[in-house]
Amino acid sequence: MKNNSVHEECLYLELSDHTEDRIVPLHTSIVLFLMSYCDSTSIKVFLVPNEDTAGGSLWENGAPTNIPINILSRQDLPPVVQSCRLPALVEKDGNFCRAGLAVVLRHIIQRACDTDCNRKDVSELLGFKKTCLKACAEVSQWTRLCEISIPLAVEGFLKDLSDQKAAIPPEILHLEDKLREPVRVHNDDKIRRQKLQLLSKEREKDPDEKASERSLGCYFDEGADTTRDSKKENKDMEVDSLELRTALSKLSVEQVPAVTSREQPCIRKVKTTDLPTLERVFAEGLYFTLTDVVLLPCLHYFFVSLGNCRDEGLKALPLLARWYQHVQEVPGVKKAASSCGIHLLNLTAPLPSAAMQIRSFCDPKKDKAESTDLHFRGGPRPTMNKLEENGISAKFTSHPCPSWSLDWRNLPLAVNPIEGKLSPERALRKQQQLDNIISIVTKLAKPGDTIVDFCSGGGHVGIVLAHTLPLCQVILVENKEESLVRAKDRCDDLRLNNIWFIQANLDYFTGPFEIGEHMVLCRFADQTAVQLPPERRMIGKKCMGLVDLDRVWSAEEHRYTAYVSSMEPDSCSPKNNLIVGSSSDRSLRLTA
Repeated sequence: MKNNSVHEECLYLELSDHTEDRIVPLHTSIVLFLMSYCDSTSIKVFLVPNEDTAGGSLWENGAPTNIPINILSRQDLPPVVQSCRLPALVEKDGNFCRAGLAVVLRHIIQRACDTDCNRKDVSELLGFKKTCLKACAEVSQWTRLCEISIPLAVEGFLKDLSDQKAAIPPEILHLEDKLREPVRVHNDDKIRRQKLQLLSKEREKDPDEKASERSLGCYFDEGADTTRDSKKENKDMEVDSLELRTALSKLSVEQVPAVTSREQPCIRKVKTTDLPTLERVFAEGLYFTLTDVVLLPCLHYFFVSLGNCRDEGLKALPLLARWYQHVQEVPGVKKAASSCGIHLLNLTAPLPSAAMQIRSFCDPKKDKAESTDLHFRGGPRPTMNKLEENGISAKFTSHPCPSWSLDWRNLPLAVNPIEGKLSPERALRKQQQLDNIISIVTKLAKPGDTIVDFCSGGGHVGIVLAHTLPLCQVILVENKEESLVRAKDRCDDLRLNNIWFIQANLDYFTGPFEIGEHMVLCRFADQTAVQLPPERRMIGKKCMGLVDLDRVWSAEEHRYTAYVSSMEPDSCSPKNNLIVGSSSDRSLRLTA
């Protein structure tokens, strides 16, 4: 059933280059491909050409035929969008902006589901627990690879087509390696037993197999003769179709069981740890998700660009070639791709067998041992000692207004942090934190200043600032949608008109603020909780001070005057450092 309410939202996409067969940057091609797949028509779309973008209408070849596209100059962008990197999507009132590829794509999916609740194929794109690409690129290597690294690597490869012997980008080789990892699917026991049953039946049908090899344990004999792979080609295709059928059935309104026959008693008795691994059908495992939508335009243009060298290139990328063919089996993908001028290829490169994949399963204990980050060995003390030997140590400036406090009783209820669904004890500590921050900001801020609250969470700081400094522009930057929506609801109740909300990773906010961190120190800088031993908390405090010192230096490199202070009292927050920076252009940056 369709929801006929119209969501008046505007989407702004960058247009840096275009040819007869593609639009660059790839982020724009990816967004348009998803909109075509979702049949998203409730969002108004604008292409924003760069100043050096050539004219003409070739870009229309890469635009979905079912979605109207408008052209808008960069100077005509809404003010809140001008503070962000594209893609960016703005709500009707113009003060809530979502920026960044993953954030925008997830919102398009949610809007498509709101419009038509029967689009199960669209809702499943968000994956198990609706978390696909939800973790920001700053903390998730997988999100960074798919959202940033792969698109940039392919764009760089496309620019260097003159070199016919150009090496495959390491990011794509890394993705190929990721596809070799074992598949982990929630509640996959049933599917793995069905696979074992198919394998067992095929063994029984093969007269050349020895009786001893018909036992269940034979499927995990790493020393099995690889020459038998060719004899199992038909079996591999059947096993593969089992998992592909299972994956595609999840996209249907009515799920179709992958296998209807009852499991044999001997199959049901097999321990879960002894079951065969599942074949990876799509990028994140067994099911088609938003990650596949992101990767398809990128890998398609990469495969196309290989030209006469394609067969040779695919020899190094057999799993990506297989994935590329699997994606084309998803209903609606070919239609959406064709609508965007993406004419998918039929790759015929040799594909790895299922048996080879099972035998290549790695020992998880070995993987864990090899993945240990050597930089974290020995704790923070060696790094701290080296810094101190070179005259670098944490420096703290006394808080200029340690006893200053807002009159919370006479402020509107929506300004009080208790309105943000906090417990009374936590709300009191939050008030103390806010007193520390507001006292410094009000001392420095002047009418017309812009105040940016990075990683704003539920907006406790920004809302108080917007209310107490009505002549300043306040911007909240936060990756979590739920937190920003909660903050916006509070601001709507207060009728504040001097505050913007930007849901984005820090990479997508274009303000002149950068953070450089030492990984070892950052890890231990988080260890300041009150329940930790005093000595450990002190080390955490020193690490946090060194990290913040690096932040201060970074701010000073960008012509800010900055210093580190501590909140009062110390008990108001285990992370009570406060970085204050002011610049000559009167914009104010503050990090707590």
